[in-house]
Amino acid sequence: MIKKRILVVDDEIEVTDFLRLEIEERNDQLQVICKNSGYGALSEIMKGKIDLLLTDIAMPDMDGYELFSRTRELNENMPVVMMTGFGYDPNHAVVKSKKAGLHDVIFKPFNMDKLLKLIQDRLNAEEK
Repeated sequence: MIKKRILVVDDEIEVTDFLRLEIEERNDQLQVICKNSGYGALSEIMKGKIDLLLTDIAMPDMDGYELFSRTRELNENMPVVMMTGFGYDPNHAVVKSKKAGLHDVIFKPFNMDKLLKLIQDRLNAEEK
C-alpha cells in the first residue's frame, strides 16, 4: 500500500522531529516529511507529492496564513491543519486563514491521539 505523505512544518527542529517519530510510530500508513521554514515547505509542495500539510502558524520567514494561501494556489484541495502554541494571534493568521477556507487549528501542546484522528479524518475526506 502507498503511504500518505504528511508535510510537517515548524521552525523548531525538536517539534518536527517529535511529530515525525510519533506520527510514523502510531500509523505505519503515514510518511512524514519535515521542513523548518515556510519556503522549504513550499519547495516540497511544488513537487506535488504531499497529501496533507500540518504547519505551525508562527515562523520567522512566513506565517501560517501566507503558507496556507500559497499552498492553496498550488493545490486548492490539499488538506491543511494549522498548529499554534499561542492563545493570542497577533497577526490574525488563524482568522485570515479561516476566512480563506481553513477548517482545522490545533493548539499546542496537543493530544497526539486527537491530532492523528484529525489527520486521518482529513485524508479520508480527500479520498471521497
